[in-house]
Amino acid sequence: MSYSAQNIRNICLLGHGGNGKTSLAESMLYLTGGAIRMGSPVDGNTVCDYDPEEIRRQISISLAVAPVEYRGCKINVLDAPGYFDFAGEVREAVSVSDAAVIVCSAKAGMSVGAEKAWDYCEERKLPRILYISKTDEDNADYNAAFATLRERFGKNIAPVVAPIWDEHKKVIGIIDVLHKRAYEFQNGKRVEIAVPEDKIPVLDELYDALKESVAETSEEFMDKYFSGEDFTYAEMVQGLRQGVRELSLFPVLCGSAVEGLGTLMLLDTIVDLIPNPLECAPVEVEDADGEPEEYVLSERAYPCAFVFKTTSDQYGKYSYVKVLSGSLTPDMALVDARTGETVKLGRLYIMKGKKAEEVKELVCGDIGAIGKMDALKTGDTVCDARKVVKMPAIPFPEPCYSVAIAPKTKGQEDKIAAGLTRLNEEDLTFNWVNNAETHQMVVSGTGDMQMDVLLSKLKSRFGVEAELSVPRVPYREKIRKKVEVQGRHKKQTGGHGQFGDVWMRFEPGESEELEFCEEVVGGAVPKNYFPAVEKGLREAVQHGVLAGYPVVNLKATLFDGSYHPVDSSEMAFKTAVQIAYKTGMPQASPVLLEPIGALKVTIPDSYMGDIMGDLNKRRGRVMGMNPDGKGNQIVEAEVPMAEMMTYAIDLRSMTQSRGSFTFHFVRYEEAPQMVQEKAIEAAKAMEE
Repeated sequence: MSYSAQNIRNICLLGHGGNGKTSLAESMLYLTGGAIRMGSPVDGNTVCDYDPEEIRRQISISLAVAPVEYRGCKINVLDAPGYFDFAGEVREAVSVSDAAVIVCSAKAGMSVGAEKAWDYCEERKLPRILYISKTDEDNADYNAAFATLRERFGKNIAPVVAPIWDEHKKVIGIIDVLHKRAYEFQNGKRVEIAVPEDKIPVLDELYDALKESVAETSEEFMDKYFSGEDFTYAEMVQGLRQGVRELSLFPVLCGSAVEGLGTLMLLDTIVDLIPNPLECAPVEVEDADGEPEEYVLSERAYPCAFVFKTTSDQYGKYSYVKVLSGSLTPDMALVDARTGETVKLGRLYIMKGKKAEEVKELVCGDIGAIGKMDALKTGDTVCDARKVVKMPAIPFPEPCYSVAIAPKTKGQEDKIAAGLTRLNEEDLTFNWVNNAETHQMVVSGTGDMQMDVLLSKLKSRFGVEAELSVPRVPYREKIRKKVEVQGRHKKQTGGHGQFGDVWMRFEPGESEELEFCEEVVGGAVPKNYFPAVEKGLREAVQHGVLAGYPVVNLKATLFDGSYHPVDSSEMAFKTAVQIAYKTGMPQASPVLLEPIGALKVTIPDSYMGDIMGDLNKRRGRVMGMNPDGKGNQIVEAEVPMAEMMTYAIDLRSMTQSRGSFTFHFVRYEEAPQMVQEKAIEAAKAMEE
């Protein structure tokens, strides 16, 4: 069935891991006939968790799309992971959604995941619905969960549902406040029941609260409310829609995905109150000249679509898109705004989990996928050549956790590199480099769980087993004293021998790069050998005498020497200066330098004491503290890189995942004696 933009809703399911988002998507599909059975994450048979890693771990790892057809509307449900290592997938979902359903558990209420989801929505000014899940489970407490939401968001939240519970506080039915009707689920079907006598006062109170919320959406409604007139049903819906769109009202619903209780009411609320793509606020984009402009979705405008996700499997690559205007058809030629190149679209699909259904058109506001588009990357905008625009980049979290990766079988480094390159097309929240200095391949991402998943995918999809370790710290070496030494290389063999003789002065230099000077007088060393001496030194300074780390801030002066008219050669002088280097450097008071980074950590005020104590343990120097105006403190400090290897994981446990940080290299500093001894010991152990 074909839908116009007015009948499309794009919503993302956000919230803490384990709160039931995937089960809710499953319930929506099952109760609307989109799935023949109700899958379960535990059984590994849900539509949205289809990746082998998701099935094995029983959690969502990547964003999945599930189109739900209900009441003449197509609701594109984007099921986003709740675990923080996969926050990039949440960012992708938020970038193309027109509203969010934030799922909170009846056992926990407003959790950290829900707080973060709320913040993402605030950034994008997304309308949102709060849904209290798992109301039928043991130890569930709807009232306590609702209280945490009311405490956090005050009068802006509007309960459009009242639960009916038994004597054990277990929710067995719900009351639709707007329609003043009550329902129970019996044998898998929603059955209407009479509103229980003891719930009528609660219903009246909640309905009055809804009326008050509606009254605040316009002056006309306010006058009507104060004159004591009742609103019509159409006016109630109109007012609630307005409040949801203007972000002054956030409906609260509840239910149980497993039982199916509350799911249809949530779908009704999405259809009735959530804006369609054409009603959403304009997006700020860049035009062809890089100038900002406001972009309004339109069915009649030139075709334009945004690539928000990329996946590849054994069947090929899919570029997930949201159509921003016009419509897409196969073989259409569009311009990629990032590269300026013209690309010809492949086949078009509507995705339901991993199932791809081919379609002949993707209409404005809809979400689908284009097959086998190797030229397209996540974050690209494809548009008609007559109207080129570029959507803002998805604000992925900055990688903050690094590990060294190596194959279990030697010689498979290229296989790992090829696998990481492919996986990086799908997941832009990690990057990797071959660190020439430490001779390690280092992967940086969001956390240990993400790294574990990468290892599993390298094995299952690319057939290479790898292991992770703590990356080596890229120390440096320098000298603190001036020394003068001779380097003499003499070798007599049959025929020509080898002879090179240099006197070198080594002293601390100003620049990080090697500073080579010559003060030779009287031709003691001919000028044509100077380049060989410098080359020998440049090779030598790659390996310091303490622990083999590169030497910096070294000034080396060739001031004397001798040569042999027959036996001297460039090679002999290169060897001679390297002998001088090895002899002189240990005498020049060498010292190890360690890399220092600038840390910016954002934490709620309540964690300040723990963070400061922890930074002291890491030899950190606090440079300043600034409030961010949202109840957080931004602590700025300088910390040795060696102390930051596990900070991403430690900060999560200290702040219950509420803290975030950035860390960037700033300079090298002399390392304390204990740190030097440890690093030298480790370097020696590696050589053995």
